[in-house]
Amino acid sequence: MAQDMNQKTVFEPSSLFRLSYGLFVLSARQDGRDNGCIVNTVMQVTASPCRISVAVNKDNLTHDMILATGDLNVSVISTEADFALFRQFGFASGRDTDKWAGEIECRTANGLRYLVKGTNAVLSAKVTQTVSFETHTVFYADVTEGWTLDDVPSMTYQYYFDHVKPKPAAPDGEKKKWVCQICGYVYDGDELPADFVCPLCKHGAADFKLE
Repeated sequence: MAQDMNQKTVFEPSSLFRLSYGLFVLSARQDGRDNGCIVNTVMQVTASPCRISVAVNKDNLTHDMILATGDLNVSVISTEADFALFRQFGFASGRDTDKWAGEIECRTANGLRYLVKGTNAVLSAKVTQTVSFETHTVFYADVTEGWTLDDVPSMTYQYYFDHVKPKPAAPDGEKKKWVCQICGYVYDGDELPADFVCPLCKHGAADFKLE
């Protein structure tokens, strides 16, 4: 139903959930060290030159590496990926964890790693411009390499929530659900810790709503 133009202007954060997002492993390398994180903001900006953009939270080590080196890789997550991939690249910090431990070592010409299991394509890009916002930096980068790994469909955020994210175990008593109003991540628990940080979009407890 269309909003009554006489009503006060409103904003429902959940309306952003209707936007379609993919999921990606963003990788970087600096001083001989590899790292990566989960992002959902990669998009093609222009075709000639072939240019992409990606927004990265400033709290991520991957952000700092890309800012310093100007190089990045994007592994496009497919519907074959399981929750272990998200736990490995999205729920741990690269500052004290080797996120690539146990993965097949595959690198593009820029020397950066890319993921072959649970992904369907890889892109390498060189940053040409950065735009700094309050919590994120948007990197604009020209694609230097890219190829398809298989024909499995790409995973969307909605597919992740419907088919990959584990459902909470049946509790003795009904648990509350705290939903991130930025990305839709669900925290199950009676109380949301005041210092809780969303493992996907890195927003704090203030951006969670009890549902």
